[in-house]
Amino acid sequence: MTMANDFDALSEKLLRVAAHAGADAADVLLVDGQSISIDVRAGALEHAERSEGVDVGLRVLIGKQQACVSVSDVSDYTLEQMAERAVAMAKVAPEDEHIGLADTDQLAKAWNVDRLDLADGTDKPSPENMQEMAQTAEASALSVTGVTKVQGASAGWSDTRVHLATSNGFSGGYRRTSFSTTCVAITGDGLQMERDYCGEGRAHLADMPSAETIGQLAGERAAAKFGSTKPPTGKFPVLFDERISSTLIGHLLSAVNGTSIIRGSSWLKGALGELVLPKGIDLIEDPTRARVSGSKPFDAEGLPVAVRCVIDNGVLTGWTLDLASGRKLGMKSTGNASRGAGSPPSPSSGNMTLLGGTKTRDELISDMGTGLLVTGLIGSTISPTTGDYSRGASGFWVENGQIMHPVNECTIAGNLHQMLANFVPANDGRAHLSRVIPSMLLESMVIAGA
Repeated sequence: MTMANDFDALSEKLLRVAAHAGADAADVLLVDGQSISIDVRAGALEHAERSEGVDVGLRVLIGKQQACVSVSDVSDYTLEQMAERAVAMAKVAPEDEHIGLADTDQLAKAWNVDRLDLADGTDKPSPENMQEMAQTAEASALSVTGVTKVQGASAGWSDTRVHLATSNGFSGGYRRTSFSTTCVAITGDGLQMERDYCGEGRAHLADMPSAETIGQLAGERAAAKFGSTKPPTGKFPVLFDERISSTLIGHLLSAVNGTSIIRGSSWLKGALGELVLPKGIDLIEDPTRARVSGSKPFDAEGLPVAVRCVIDNGVLTGWTLDLASGRKLGMKSTGNASRGAGSPPSPSSGNMTLLGGTKTRDELISDMGTGLLVTGLIGSTISPTTGDYSRGASGFWVENGQIMHPVNECTIAGNLHQMLANFVPANDGRAHLSRVIPSMLLESMVIAGA
């Protein structure tokens, strides 16, 4: 039997057991995975970890009550106990008129897992090869002038299979793999110590940059930070580097999540149909991109997924919804349900691409005159209700359109409403990422430094 057939049989068995235990409806999420991670330091193996196992999640519904239970054992006895426990929990759970499985006409009827190309068909890497990759990245970083040491380098691999089945007829699954290499380099010593990193991940090993390239970039980034000082205090333009610009869009995506809207904890509540980004800017969600980590053939409730324009010419077009949040808001699901084995579905954003930028990052640096190029962020004080924003930052000080010197130990502050209403995007988003967000030049932020 193939793994797919195993999962088909297991999910059907568990749905039957749940019905026998008294469930009116149910769905099953099966996640089977294995992973290897290797860490090296000073040229030697520091830590190695291998894991594998299966998570079985069962959600049962009795009327408008539901409960979720997960286990990692697929024996008949455990499955029976799991179903009985879930039904007992559902009977004492509070009622929610909006929960429930999808109608059969809402379910995905066809999908093409092969076109998504999420799984590498080659043999899994050996721990020895992964250790060599990490050691190569470390050695490459150490070869960069100005690097005093490497905090660590690592290589990782995972292979995960997902299967979803519902009591009203949906059954489907897919597999995804991931490969990663990371290196953290340090320059200086004592109070003058600075660090930076480079980390890359892909679904296919053939798409990965070389370990030498990753280590060298980590070293160059760290060396460039040597001699960092505090920037001046005041209001200045701030350019969010492509490495961290996705955090800004992440705050927007949290604000348009249906759960936040229902709770009233969104600084964009009431902004539907309004201009929230500059005109000419589009934010596109596309869960069908090949070889991208956030892609999927269907959502966690068995609904079809499709390309969606979240921001159209700067205008917010809709919320991010699963079935329950959509019903609460009187809207249709956007096919954005996500869940773990032990939790019910909830809305979540996936692959995002910000479109509209025509200038390079260097051109934006030239345009900003005097201000701050941010390449790193730490900590955060962000109000989900008002959008007030404050974070620790590091990067480079720019004068007359030229990078002058590295800076650190400063705080940048503003309000997300104003920050996102007035920015200029670059054209440097990296196409392999789940969130393709370019560098973003913000008109003005408060910088607290020296």
